[in-house]
Amino acid sequence: MAETWTVLKVLRWTADYFREKGIDGGRLDAEVLLADTLGLDRVGLYLQFDRPLSADELTAYRQRVTRRAQREPLQYILGETEFWSLPLRVTPEVLIPRADTEVLVEEALKKMTGTVTILDVGTGSGAIAIALAHELPEARIEAVDISPAALALAEENARRNGVAERITFRQADLHRLAGGPYDLVVANPPYIPPAEMDGLMPEVREHEPHLALRGGDVDGLAAYRALAKASANLLKTNGWLLVEVGSGQAEAVRRLFTDTGLDECYARDDYAGIPRVIGGRRRQKTDSSTTRGCLG
Repeated sequence: MAETWTVLKVLRWTADYFREKGIDGGRLDAEVLLADTLGLDRVGLYLQFDRPLSADELTAYRQRVTRRAQREPLQYILGETEFWSLPLRVTPEVLIPRADTEVLVEEALKKMTGTVTILDVGTGSGAIAIALAHELPEARIEAVDISPAALALAEENARRNGVAERITFRQADLHRLAGGPYDLVVANPPYIPPAEMDGLMPEVREHEPHLALRGGDVDGLAAYRALAKASANLLKTNGWLLVEVGSGQAEAVRRLFTDTGLDECYARDDYAGIPRVIGGRRRQKTDSSTTRGCLG
């Protein structure tokens, strides 16, 4: 007689298996994968612990468990994630949006209102541009990326969230940006120093696109240098440049901003207390006395 695998039995086995593979939070991953496989939410799963799985359900679930055991991110297995409470499709062509990046959106919304123009550099899945379009219905937004596959996915996500008509997507290299001028340039650029790539978690190192991770130059700040320099032509007078930074990079990026003429620079911490966003304003200067420099 074939062994009967109930929901609870499957969850317990998978949680132990993931633990052996070094996956933190294995029980949660098991619940999310099984719930999605069965077309349930997690509450529905809890209410059906004694339900036996069919052979087809077990096969589909085992395939997903195998992928997760190989350290493929849960979001890629599911094919979607949530950012700013909005659903986004994600594939290995784009970086998985993180909750930390919502702090960047919060800062942008503090500064922008009405019929503003915004440029999202390195849009990836479109997360930032879509969140801003959702909150700023009168804004005109352009989103650029060097990857055609990422742009196609971002456009799909924009349509899914009902904002496609208010975002223009185009291919561009962040080192050769043009257009505008804009009230806001926003970016979550690649910032991992090359020497640190091998030390990343397997989920990131082996599955997420290195193009969106590797920062270039020894310190990982090549993209910030390009953005700070380009801001002189991209921003309107009093326009803002807002960027996400990696842990320990805030002060260096703030110096880059002030060295290229940005004023009122500041750092915003994420909810773990780590400086996560650097902002600077492009003011029109008449003499050196108008330069305010970067604030702590």
